[in-house]
Amino acid sequence: MSAPVWITATPPTPNGDLHVGHIAGPYVAGDVLSRFLRAEALDVLYTTGLDDHQSYVQVRGLKDGGKPAEDVADGYGDSVVRTWRAASVSFDRIVRPRWDAGYEQSVQAFLRRLWDGGHIRAKVTDLPYCEPCERWLYEAYVVGGCPHCGAASNGNACEPCGRPNDCGDLVDPRCVVCETPAQLRPCERLFFPLAPYAQRLADFWDDVRMPPHLRSLCERMLADGLPDIAVSHPADWGVPVPVPGFEDQRVYVWFEMAPGYLFQTAASDGDPEAGRPVQFFGFDNGYFHAVLFPALFLADGSPERLPAGFEVNEFYQLEGKKFSTSRRHAIWADEALELAGSDVLRYHVCADRPQGRQTSFDLPALERSRRRLHEQWNGWLDRLFADVRDECAGAVPLEEPSGEGWELLRGRLLRIVAELREAYGPAGFDPRRAIALLDETVACVTDFAHVHAHERERPAGRPAHRAALAAQLAVAAALAAWAAPVLPEGSARLAAVLGLAADRPVTAQSLAVPRTTERLAAHEGPVFGG
Repeated sequence: MSAPVWITATPPTPNGDLHVGHIAGPYVAGDVLSRFLRAEALDVLYTTGLDDHQSYVQVRGLKDGGKPAEDVADGYGDSVVRTWRAASVSFDRIVRPRWDAGYEQSVQAFLRRLWDGGHIRAKVTDLPYCEPCERWLYEAYVVGGCPHCGAASNGNACEPCGRPNDCGDLVDPRCVVCETPAQLRPCERLFFPLAPYAQRLADFWDDVRMPPHLRSLCERMLADGLPDIAVSHPADWGVPVPVPGFEDQRVYVWFEMAPGYLFQTAASDGDPEAGRPVQFFGFDNGYFHAVLFPALFLADGSPERLPAGFEVNEFYQLEGKKFSTSRRHAIWADEALELAGSDVLRYHVCADRPQGRQTSFDLPALERSRRRLHEQWNGWLDRLFADVRDECAGAVPLEEPSGEGWELLRGRLLRIVAELREAYGPAGFDPRRAIALLDETVACVTDFAHVHAHERERPAGRPAHRAALAAQLAVAAALAAWAAPVLPEGSARLAAVLGLAADRPVTAQSLAVPRTTERLAAHEGPVFGG
């Protein structure tokens, strides 16, 4: 039995609800690829998890009046999972670190193997410390100027430029909780040196699919000399470090994610071991996925775990600023889903996906997407089904598809589906292009329908009108398959109306009249966006 195609989406931090930026980033996009490949009859494993042990979870609890980190992680974790389901994002495996048996032990075993193999070493460096809070400051607890780009940055990694820092090298670091300027104090932690893997990482980057922006980050880090990365912090939240003398420290959560990804597949009961994954994530997580994790897998002797491809989204902005859960600068996904529904939100974030460039969300644009689906997609389908009821009593016409311009339209649609398969597939994955092609499909068939509406006015035009309806039903059948990776709910409704199976492959063969002996099912309300 061959290994499944493994697709991963970065585990979100449960320090708040999912926002629209999350949905526009890895989650819907990974689901689109997963659905396309499943319809191709491929075995697919689409996985993610929850990043329970991020310090942002504990900081959120402190800012919410001392709420325990466990309650923050569990409460928002449940909300995240509900939102995925409401957005029709279907994972095969969602790892919840604090709930899944064996997770902590697998992370500790991974770190211990690297420590025993000499790949991790102890080192004393300066680390910010807050006297009023009596706390070492790292990651979410500290903010200062990025030593690489100068932008405001939390500890350990800078969102704007994507490069790591060591917390102690931040410019003017201060405590996030009480705003007090930090002191630098010597602290012994565990570090993972990246430099020994420089050449093997460079070879890997030559082999893996990744966008130029991420490739530039990797090459700049290589040119500047790959740093040592702290893999433990003095803390009380997270996976305890299994190295003698460091039991009071916790595993750095981004180190934890490397074995966490392995746990997503190894812990799937009954699933065969997956191969090299295709990973979906935002550019701010790029260094971790393209530099740190591959180096860790190489150190662990697992080169077969190196990803086959990276699908990277840029920042999705709101009012000119990046969506941010921790800063509560967001439009929450559950609110957008309540307002517009799964079909509309998925359509919109795919059409506006921040792929290769930053894009910006606003509610009027979401409303324009809703109107497009309602007026153009559903408008054509409503007219088609009304004509089939009036002309054929709801039965599929017996005539074969034909009419003025049909062969031209059919040729265009065959070219569209070839491009659509490319836009859905791993090598040319581009949801923005997929939406444009689906819109073109609807626009083309709508023009055909308007031309042939006049057939009914001809004394002998009824058979020609029925043939044109048959042609449109063939396109509707194709749309039910072709749109399914992006709009699974509406596509399933359309397939049901036509008496077809859902989740058919995106192929030219879908462009065929649904020769059911049953009358077309009546559907109340809009097909797409209902």
